[in-house]
This record gives sequence, C-alpha cells and structure tokens, in this order.
Amino acid sequence: MTHSLALDVDRIRREAQRTIDAGPVRSAYGPDIERVICVLNNVVAAEVVGWLRCTRQAILAHRSTPTPAGESFKTQADRRMRHAVALADRIVRLGGRPDFDPATLAQRSRTDYSTADDTELRAILEQNLLASRIAVATYRQVADWLGDHDPLSRRLIESVLADERRTAAELTALLGSPAAPAPRTSPE
Repeated sequence: MTHSLALDVDRIRREAQRTIDAGPVRSAYGPDIERVICVLNNVVAAEVVGWLRCTRQAILAHRSTPTPAGESFKTQADRRMRHAVALADRIVRLGGRPDFDPATLAQRSRTDYSTADDTELRAILEQNLLASRIAVATYRQVADWLGDHDPLSRRLIESVLADERRTAAELTALLGSPAAPAPRTSPE
C-alpha cells in the first residue's frame, strides 16, 4: 500500500505570499522572541567587552617581543569578535537589532572589563580565566534555556561555548607554564 502526499501548493504559495511582507518568521517564538533577542544581545555585550579586554592585553603583551600569552590574547580577541558578529547576525535574522551601545555594554556583559596591572601576567591570565568561566556557566544556561525552542540560536551559543571552554583550557595551560610567573606571596 502506498501513501501519497497531496500538497496544496497553491494554498502554500498564497500563505507564503501573504506573510512575505511580515519579515522574518517569528510566529514559532510567540511572545518570547523579544526575550531571546535581549538574551542574545547580552551575549553580544559579553563578547564585545571580552574583545576589548583581550585586544588591549594582546597589544600590551607584544610591547617588545611576541609572547605565548600575547598570542593567546590575540586569538581570544579574534574569537570574541567573530562571536559578536555571528550573534548580531542571528539577532537580525530574528527580526531584532543588535545592541552595541557603548554606554550599556559593560553592564549587560556580566563580566568585568577591569584590567589587572599590565606587569602582572599571572593576574591578567587569572582575570581572563575568571571571565571565561563566567561565560561558560552563563552560555550553558542560555543554551539550556533555548533548548529546542530555537535550535539555530542554541547551536550558535553552543559553538561560542565550545570556544570559551577552549579559551579556559588555554589560559589554564598558560597559568601552569613557566612563562607565567608564580603568584607573589605577601609578607605576614
């Protein structure tokens, strides 16, 4: 026994034409679409603030000669900028507007921009590791929250999360390497 699939192509075409002026398909999200866009914009903010921090660190680390830490900071900065652009593109595809407002970036980022003393490599590495761990925990929650509701955004967040885990592993390795000075001990 064969089952045939009867499609009403004319009805499908009329429906598609009727909704073409509505912009991106948003009906699957219901009222949560604005919340998804807001959450993604907060992740954009975290990535932009991280890009700013890592770019500054890469430039300062290469003052005299390239170092493994400086190369790592440059790689981290490049990843973060790619993430921010990909997330902003996703926001546009969802019908939203990416929020790059400098006045609110730090507040929305959930990570700290503060910079450690430029001469204290270990402190800089620890600061970046802390930011990466915050991002890993945050992005994991975002991916779980998105679930099957928005698989495209979830996969994008999971991709960013995988890079954050890679960054955390790189920073941990740098902290254990001879190039990272041992922590200073304070006199008691």
